[in-house]
Amino acid sequence: MLLCFPHGGGTAGAYRALAAALTPKVEVLTVQYPGRQDRLMDPMVADLVAMAAAVADELQVDPTRRLGVFGHSMGATVAFEAARLLEQRGTHPTSLFVSGRPAPQIPEAARLHLASDTALLDDMRRLGGPDSQVVEVLTANPDLAEMVLPFVRSDYKAVETYTFVPGPDVSCPLTALLSTSDPTTSEPQMRAWSDRTTGAFELVKFPGGHFYIDDNLPAVAETITTRLLA
Repeated sequence: MLLCFPHGGGTAGAYRALAAALTPKVEVLTVQYPGRQDRLMDPMVADLVAMAAAVADELQVDPTRRLGVFGHSMGATVAFEAARLLEQRGTHPTSLFVSGRPAPQIPEAARLHLASDTALLDDMRRLGGPDSQVVEVLTANPDLAEMVLPFVRSDYKAVETYTFVPGPDVSCPLTALLSTSDPTTSEPQMRAWSDRTTGAFELVKFPGGHFYIDDNLPAVAETITTRLLA
């Protein structure tokens, strides 16, 4: 089973194509953060560690099954925090996959969660991918923007106010996935994830920008499958 954490401002649907590419070899379980879509009425959580803890509290895993944890962008940090919390509670993931996000010990300098809606939309446009398409829809539909931008801002706040607390790292193999034209993450920042596991570390590169996964589905799915099921 692969437990997936979406990017900031994202929903569980962000992994629909990846889940299809992994089927039937790997079952995918995707987290839906509160405050959006079918969890619209649930209070938003602007704290990455609290997000991770909420999932760890609810997750029930058959100890005989392999558990992989995957996160992209903001989700990479949440995935790491969830994985190390699960290990502390006796559930040991067999693989951790982090994508498109600097290692958690690298501070985030941006403070876009304090900026205007226009600034948030501009940053979403800068990152490209499906979020850039959403920007045009939100710009043309102010009522929809009033529903979406609050949870986007909450996620930006969670990322920008996160503070890494040294403690037990994960012991499972950690695979870092880097796209070669990602404006948010450099190769040294991704290699720094090697400090967050006592197990094996591997960096795998893909072409594309920040939202590279759907453009590289066969290769990404193969990367996950071979390492999770090895």
